[in-house]
Amino acid sequence: MDQENKRMAILKQQHKINRGRPTIGITGPDKGGEAAWLFTAFAVLLAGGKPVHITPARPRTADGLQALIIGGGADVDPCTYEREHFIDSYLQETLKHPHKSFWQRIGHFTRWLYYPALFFVRKLLSRKLTFGLDRARDHLELQLLDQAVKKDLPVMGICRGAQLLNVYFRGTLYQRIDTFYTEEPNRASIFPVKQVFIQPGSKLEKVLGTRQLQVNALHKQAVKAPGNGIEIVAREPNEVVQGIEHSTLDYMIGVQWHPEYLPQKKIHRRLFQALVQQARKVSQQIEDHDLQDALAGPESDVLQHLEAPTGKS
Repeated sequence: MDQENKRMAILKQQHKINRGRPTIGITGPDKGGEAAWLFTAFAVLLAGGKPVHITPARPRTADGLQALIIGGGADVDPCTYEREHFIDSYLQETLKHPHKSFWQRIGHFTRWLYYPALFFVRKLLSRKLTFGLDRARDHLELQLLDQAVKKDLPVMGICRGAQLLNVYFRGTLYQRIDTFYTEEPNRASIFPVKQVFIQPGSKLEKVLGTRQLQVNALHKQAVKAPGNGIEIVAREPNEVVQGIEHSTLDYMIGVQWHPEYLPQKKIHRRLFQALVQQARKVSQQIEDHDLQDALAGPESDVLQHLEAPTGKS
């Protein structure tokens, strides 16, 4: 009897909701995306959460998931690094502020060095890319999303994750957004190169504490028609969607940019802090058997929406 009691106690402890350091699932592909995982896990740790890596080959939820991050696509290097001449740019910026102390200038220079360092880390960790629909990953993430919706868990979608979030709710995507950039090219960079305007009164505005900010850009697709219950809450000046959220679910936000690559900026860390805070409040979580049962079921018909043409303009 004592052995049975011990076993039950271990099981209860295993699946107990952790209010101190909640477990946050972070999805990604089986191949590629190592840099995205490392930086997202670091952001979750900084925010007070416990990151768990989930891929089609490792769909583990043994500790129970109190929140979910649907990550971006495979680790794609930018075609060009936007701050190629960052030393010159740094010197020009320094000349504008001649009264900065020595240590302030060192700190400023270190921040400028971060971006080329990040570029090379991502390049080092990148693998050969495979293009096309990753059905195993889509199936996994859609089932996780379904579980999260049923249990009212907080969710954040990043880039591809935000797009998948919209598709789950029967929204559509632009396959290519190049036509939005007629006067200037669609810049791809880990450096904040795009201005985003956020809808007043939205959850995203409350989390970030601002109505506009600079973001990075590594995407070629974007949300077109919002899904059921999805509201568009952030756009670029040319109307490309940069942020979405669900109107009735407690906390379900998607951002087109990659906040995990901007840990040195407090405003982007707030997204992970808010997710962890929400995770501490949940009364249910995704257990291992929940996900296994879901994955054993048929593929969602939402996958057909992913494969269907969604418009080119």
